[in-house]
Amino acid sequence: MKKLNLKMAATVMLCGMFLCTSCVGSFGLHTRLADWNQGVGTKFVNELVYLAFNIIPIYPICYLADALVINSIEFWSGSNPMASVGEVKKVKGENGNYLVETLENGYSITKEGETQSMLLVYDAELSTWNVVADGANVELLKMNQDGTASLSLPNGKDLTVTLDAQGVAAARLATESLYYAAR
Repeated sequence: MKKLNLKMAATVMLCGMFLCTSCVGSFGLHTRLADWNQGVGTKFVNELVYLAFNIIPIYPICYLADALVINSIEFWSGSNPMASVGEVKKVKGENGNYLVETLENGYSITKEGETQSMLLVYDAELSTWNVVADGANVELLKMNQDGTASLSLPNGKDLTVTLDAQGVAAARLATESLYYAAR
């Protein structure tokens, strides 16, 4: 009996190690299921569906599939197999509403009621994010090999920042000062 408990404990610990390998992904399958569940009906219907999907075990199976398979694929390949290509979300902005469509390599942003859109495109080969609008393709951000990012500012200057809170603060400060100078 003691030997069985030791083997069981070792097995549980080994499985736990695989689940805690720091390749935390976006849990896209589980998130989609939860989003769908929240929109089924009233909060009481949503709760009943949630309980049923835990008893049947749909939620646990989705979570396990995400943890063991989909997030591992996302970690090793760098792309999420559950990405919502073609999904359009409405975003409220300072100057009205915008429709943001998820593309295979970025996003298409269109102001509601207008036909012309702006693209944010990721070039995996160059590790850059580009803005494409009115036929012009402008590099916005480049991810550098040393773990920094270079921003191309509208005033023609480049700003290289670290990918941490201090770098985000420096980028925010530089872009806000340009924004207020332009006003």
